[in-house]
Amino acid sequence: MLQNIHVKNMALIDEADVDFGDHLNILTGETGAGKSIIIGSISMALGGKVSRDVIRKDADYALVELNFKVKNPQILAELEKLEIPPDGDEVIISRRITGTRSVARINGELVSLAVLRQAAALLIDIHGQHEHQSLLHKDKHLAILDQFAREEMAPVKDALKDSYREYMILKKEMDGAITDEGKRLSEISFLQYQIEEIENANLQDGEEEQLDKAFRKMSHARQMMESIASAHGMTGYEGASAAGDLVGRALRELSSVEKYDEAIGSLISMLTDIDGLLNDFNRELADYESGLTFDESVYHETEDRLNLIQRLKSKYGSSISEILAHQDQCQAELEKLNDYENYLSGLHRRLDEAETELKELSDRITAIRKANASVLQDKIKAALVDLNFLDVQFEIQCTLLGHYTENGQDSIEFMISTNPGETVKPLGKVASGGELSRIMLAVKSVLADADAIETLIFDEIDTGISGRTAQKVSEKMAVIARKHQVICITHLPQIAAMADDHYVIEKNTMEQRTMTEIHHLSDEASVDEIARLLGGVEITDAVMKNAREMKNLARSKK
Repeated sequence: MLQNIHVKNMALIDEADVDFGDHLNILTGETGAGKSIIIGSISMALGGKVSRDVIRKDADYALVELNFKVKNPQILAELEKLEIPPDGDEVIISRRITGTRSVARINGELVSLAVLRQAAALLIDIHGQHEHQSLLHKDKHLAILDQFAREEMAPVKDALKDSYREYMILKKEMDGAITDEGKRLSEISFLQYQIEEIENANLQDGEEEQLDKAFRKMSHARQMMESIASAHGMTGYEGASAAGDLVGRALRELSSVEKYDEAIGSLISMLTDIDGLLNDFNRELADYESGLTFDESVYHETEDRLNLIQRLKSKYGSSISEILAHQDQCQAELEKLNDYENYLSGLHRRLDEAETELKELSDRITAIRKANASVLQDKIKAALVDLNFLDVQFEIQCTLLGHYTENGQDSIEFMISTNPGETVKPLGKVASGGELSRIMLAVKSVLADADAIETLIFDEIDTGISGRTAQKVSEKMAVIARKHQVICITHLPQIAAMADDHYVIEKNTMEQRTMTEIHHLSDEASVDEIARLLGGVEITDAVMKNAREMKNLARSKK
């Protein structure tokens, strides 16, 4: 569960540090105080999309750090599969946003956003302000049913996805198969032409690099000959300015005065070594020069060979190895076309086998869904009754699509009637905004019982409800919070009264800077905040009494 959140330089928050309780955590505050920033901070830390505008003015970065304590061994095992470094039962997630980049870490190790989101899906479930609108789409109904039945369904569903992928590959191959004889013969002729063109070139791996090296040398042969001849003359012994001749003259000059100072002998020795090295170099250069030739016919052959390779590269691949690989592909395709009847019959057989396997797995998935749908619909109906849908009818309708998908062949739709005497109709056509919000809470409460996720966040689940319905919603929240940590932002006093831990979010102005702060409330301060929610601007004794009664009633309901 989420033990602590630390936020720095995030929108209106300068710095905030909040410790959450294990059960029902309620956040309240005036409209515009920054309640959504807290949920936005958590979403950002867990890999959600974020604008650079969230960085507080005059700050270089925004930082959110979440500290989780994981009790469920199943979740710890899943985190290990993601290669997240363990730190006992603690998982610390941080995300830092600057003007140019985003850096995410788990337990101090850098991770990608993809891994961050996978870890987040194991640790926390966030119900945003408008998530209940997703119930208008049938795809969401399928996802909810599959989540409820995931333990039984997971291995079959993985096999189904693999089977569907194989089926679609074979189906695409069958759709592209050549059935016209004239087209087949034309394709054979074209393949033979490509194979022969590559075979006749007799290409060798590494050949192009060797040819290119030789061609560069031959292309600059004239310049090389002139430069080498010039260097040979400069370092030789012919001519008054040649290095060899100058060194020899220097030796003679030094030798003539050696008898006057013994130190000159060591200098003569050094210069003698230089003379020997220069002589060896000049001889080596002469040998190289004598072997340097230019054969125009070889030059043109090399040029033609390189042009041939470039032409083949433009048609069949960016390297010789790719050209040869293309030849192998053409050969395989040619063999297939030459024996096309056997190929087609084999393809038909493999496609039939793949479809048989796909149907078998889809039927198994359908059976699992139908069995779990009858259980789930009863649980959701019971949860709806708890949420003040007194005469509700709720069904999960399973029909066949008539084609296969990676999820099978099922169409799942939630059907509901909220008024006595009315038949059930598609949920998306009859439920109002407030009803959708309660239906989503009912779904979440049912899934929570079967879910390993320890923390649930509800951002204004109270949309469109009030009075007795609000009381029922608060009681349902308390039920969920017995086994899960719940963090909820609300405007309703009935829900706020049910808090095990109550926090208020306030916006203050200090030194011409606006800042959002969050504070944990004592029991008495919680009553004051409930009174504010009840009474608005003027808090009378009657409002305070009502707030205390509401708090006491909430305690009795837990």
